[in-house]
Amino acid sequence: MNVCILGNGLTSLTLAKSLVSKGIHVDIISKKTDNKINYDRTIGISKVNLEFFNKEILNIDKLTWDINKIEIYSENLNDEKILNFQNDNQNLFSIIRNHELISYLLNRLKKERLCKFKKKLINKDILTQGYDLIINCDYSNFISKKFFFNRITKNYNNYAYTTIIRHSKTRNNKATQIFTSKGPLAFLPISEFETSVVYSVRGRQKIDFKNLIRFYNKSYNILHINNFSRFELQMSNVRNYYHGNILAFGDLLHKIHPLAGQGFNMTLRDIKIFSKIIHERLNLGLPLDITVNVEFEKKSKHINYIFSNGIDFIYEFFNLESKTKSKIFSKTAKFLGKNSHLNKRFIKIADNGFLF
Repeated sequence: MNVCILGNGLTSLTLAKSLVSKGIHVDIISKKTDNKINYDRTIGISKVNLEFFNKEILNIDKLTWDINKIEIYSENLNDEKILNFQNDNQNLFSIIRNHELISYLLNRLKKERLCKFKKKLINKDILTQGYDLIINCDYSNFISKKFFFNRITKNYNNYAYTTIIRHSKTRNNKATQIFTSKGPLAFLPISEFETSVVYSVRGRQKIDFKNLIRFYNKSYNILHINNFSRFELQMSNVRNYYHGNILAFGDLLHKIHPLAGQGFNMTLRDIKIFSKIIHERLNLGLPLDITVNVEFEKKSKHINYIFSNGIDFIYEFFNLESKTKSKIFSKTAKFLGKNSHLNKRFIKIADNGFLF
């Protein structure tokens, strides 16, 4: 059985490792030009998704930094804590450097007999190469523009600024998010000495990112702030998950606001569903064909759409508070957060999505 994966990003490599481990031959085809490496990007992986990654794809415990507490503050309530998430001293999620995970997957896949990397122009010839499935993780190629252009899109008119700060040694297992007047600002620990910072800023206003970090920082003795990178934010859901034997995946399926750190977690849940479908078909001796794509869309599309809009609701909830200067939204969140049953429910949804 032969599968082609278009793109060489994190989703492509993770999916390829999952398929190769099932004895499927995978060609990873990407553009001749290499992607620019961003050393300041980090991703959050939920506890359940990390367990799945370690068991079904590759053990990455040595690359992760565990978070066992999350505190959320509102500038509108004079920096008062409105939500606090803890789960009996268990880890809530883990942070990993994006480039380190990509490099680790690349090195392992290059040693796999069933995996081949091909650098070439992605054009219509790819459709005639006899692949059982073509999985498209590349947002910009001709297949995306031809078959997956029909999307539900919401532009936030926001930019996310990301960087890494270095600071004096600290235990550093607590993530902090502050809903500021300009947008949500997150401090995400990645070691005893370093913390990732993500600031999603409303509008296209220029900001002094480094000074804002120092202003909102309450936990660290900052020694150095790296140069920052920035990317535009939007919510997007593709209307059709597949076209024949071509399946869309990753950011091509869905994009969400980064405030809850759920982007890659949604993709891992998709891989979990897809992996189970493939496993069942191999056990039954069934072919990998369009029916795989039909089943995947049926099992994941509605879940992804609901979850994407749930994240959007959280963003708009606090965005409206900023616009109206009302404290009622933060006070409501604080009130709900005091309910232990709801608190545990929030943790479960963040961990599992709606797959429970």
